[in-house]
Amino acid sequence: MSDKIWIFDTTLRDGEQALKASLTEDDKLQLAHAISRLNVDVMEVGFPVSSPADFRAVERIASEVKGPSICGLARAVEKDIEACGLALRPAEKSRIHTFIATSPLHLEHKLRMSLDDATAMAVRSIKQARNYTDDVEFSCEDAGRTPHSDLCRIVEAAINAGASTINLPDTVGYVTPDEYAAMITHLMNNVPNIDKARLSVHCHNDLGLAVANSIAAVQAGARQIECTVNGIGERAGNCSLEEVSMILKMREDHLKLHTDIVSEEIYRASRQVSQICNMPVQPNKAIVGENAFAHSSGIHQDGVLKAQNTYEIMAPETVGVPNNQLNMTSRSGRHVIQHRLSELGYQAEDYDMDALYKSFLALADQKGTVYDYDLEAMIYFNNQSDESDFYQLSFVHSTSNSQSIASSSIGMTIGGKEVTEAATGNGPVEASFKAIKRMTNMDVEIIEYNLDATGQGEGSLGQVDIIAKFDGRQYHGAGLAADIVEASVRALVRVHNLIYRAQQVSDLKLQRKAV
Repeated sequence: MSDKIWIFDTTLRDGEQALKASLTEDDKLQLAHAISRLNVDVMEVGFPVSSPADFRAVERIASEVKGPSICGLARAVEKDIEACGLALRPAEKSRIHTFIATSPLHLEHKLRMSLDDATAMAVRSIKQARNYTDDVEFSCEDAGRTPHSDLCRIVEAAINAGASTINLPDTVGYVTPDEYAAMITHLMNNVPNIDKARLSVHCHNDLGLAVANSIAAVQAGARQIECTVNGIGERAGNCSLEEVSMILKMREDHLKLHTDIVSEEIYRASRQVSQICNMPVQPNKAIVGENAFAHSSGIHQDGVLKAQNTYEIMAPETVGVPNNQLNMTSRSGRHVIQHRLSELGYQAEDYDMDALYKSFLALADQKGTVYDYDLEAMIYFNNQSDESDFYQLSFVHSTSNSQSIASSSIGMTIGGKEVTEAATGNGPVEASFKAIKRMTNMDVEIIEYNLDATGQGEGSLGQVDIIAKFDGRQYHGAGLAADIVEASVRALVRVHNLIYRAQQVSDLKLQRKAV
């Protein structure tokens, strides 16, 4: 049996399901490139049948992202399989991942069918998927609560039908490591054709056991782990990619297993997922948390200074944590910025140098010194804006004090036309939002408003993330500026551009139906 563990990343599928607002096509593509640089074996990037937008995103990633096998999810339903096959056509390597529930609880209450019926649907779907690709994965949804004998029956049939990977998910995060290992062992000993497929595990973290269960499973013979960057996902999340990868790397001497993950890309991928998905990483998160390599105890600090491995089992640079800061000013040239970004793990195609340098000079003139975290933030926010945006911010001017009501004046270009408006409010942010509402005549409801800093100290940039609701759909907007009022306005302008694009897609669909 091979000692390599395949890493199946599902950040853009299972991970995205947990977000309060859907990612845009560009967001997904940007993350797909970052995750591909981790050198994952398979990247599950969406559920093509779920919406035209998801279909396009899967198709575009399949066309533009090289390296991993690009995978789409499909229920054991003919139209789902067809959508997957069509969306994945441009990929160099593709996989269709189809699934059906197998536990008595799901069969009775959700599907209202017998195990024999579910098995027949699985077999038909796998055979159909093989018309599009030789790489077909089949999942027994809620395998963790399925009797072992039932699993053996459907797994044997799935392999005979052509599935080359069999996934046994702990869909609700219920089982313990010993139970999971016993399930894997039972299948390996009792399914006659098990040697013709790779066993996979997909663990949820409802009881905090997703990583432990995944490690127990591969020790028992599974050879693929399904996981997400930062462990994001439904409810309490999924198995964390960075944790299982580093466990297998740091303890290869004990486990005798390895992955092909490029660990130096972990930190940057984590930062991008956190930023784009609007899901902050907790400070004490293993591997990628802010405190993962911090030492406050005097005894610990003394030990690390004398010998790093006294209290650090891995060096920060092993996972790509920058080991120094290069502070830049307006006198720093393009080559300095490009060199520093290269050291931070960014490639030339990750950013537009002309746009980035323009933003850099403006920020350097405003705050004097620009830090690594400022550069990374500017890359993200420059990638979010487009000169063709329908709504473009021209200026923000706000006033407030403790003695009077706040006011704000906003200038925007809307569809190529210059518009200005003013309003008052309990604070400058509320006044600015009221002015934008008057300009756009759109009743956008702000559900969440979060303010954070991109760095440390008084020179930090303000980052505002908002979740807004319009016409029954939620949107995520983010803004970055030295002034928090401007950052707030930029976040709301971003939301308006997302709404505009969504309306354009809806109008196009109506026109096609009319034709």
